[in-house]
Amino acid sequence: MAKARSRVATRKVKDRWKSKEWYKILAPQTFARAVIAETLADEQEKLLGRVSEISMQDLTGDFKQMHIKLQFQVHEVNGSEANTRFVGHTMTSDYLRRQTRRNRSKIDGVFDVKTKDGSKVRVKPFAMTDRRIQSSQKTAIRKIMAEEISAEAANKTLGGFVKSMLDGTLANRIYKRTKEIYPLRRVEICKSEVMAAPTVELEEEDVLVEPEQPAEEEQTPVVESEEETEEESEEEKTSEPSEDIEKAVPEALHP
Repeated sequence: MAKARSRVATRKVKDRWKSKEWYKILAPQTFARAVIAETLADEQEKLLGRVSEISMQDLTGDFKQMHIKLQFQVHEVNGSEANTRFVGHTMTSDYLRRQTRRNRSKIDGVFDVKTKDGSKVRVKPFAMTDRRIQSSQKTAIRKIMAEEISAEAANKTLGGFVKSMLDGTLANRIYKRTKEIYPLRRVEICKSEVMAAPTVELEEEDVLVEPEQPAEEEQTPVVESEEETEEESEEEKTSEPSEDIEKAVPEALHP
């Protein structure tokens, strides 16, 4: 019995932290392979499948994009670097709540599209009008959304399509086409989800983020009327400083 206790007392306790190593989690080429985060793991295989979230502000240096959250999933580990793929994006709930106001119509939809390189993406856009509109007008606007999103995806790789969603190119195309039905106050792609990874490898389009020069011009264009801009200016005067920061979102006036 004494010998058994002696063996237990002299048994070395393995320090799990000493066996772990640091790994850099890198964004895909579309985001210039920027460092998303650093993490610890004792085995490379344990990194596979991990999902990291980061705001667009952290990648571009533009605080006006702080409401956009990007998700990346680790799919490959080379040495001390973990490569990721884009799996989706969302906008913060408080930002979306501020877009809804009385006596206005909100048009949203859910569309599953396929990119040029075979990736399947679920896209959720939304649009706001300055007044209530008829159901038939909502249906027509939603149809244009589906057509523009499908056309953009069919002509782009996954990386190029992600760039179009985040830099406002896709939202602007929807905005211009819907003018003939009813002028929209705001159009945005509020959420996306990659349902299936690309099946073929094609050359990626230009990157969304330049690593050494924060993309000050790469803002998510938001379509607004002059009336709403004046309303928001009045709200900013009476709001707390913390709310002022939250209200700082990319905006562009009607042409």
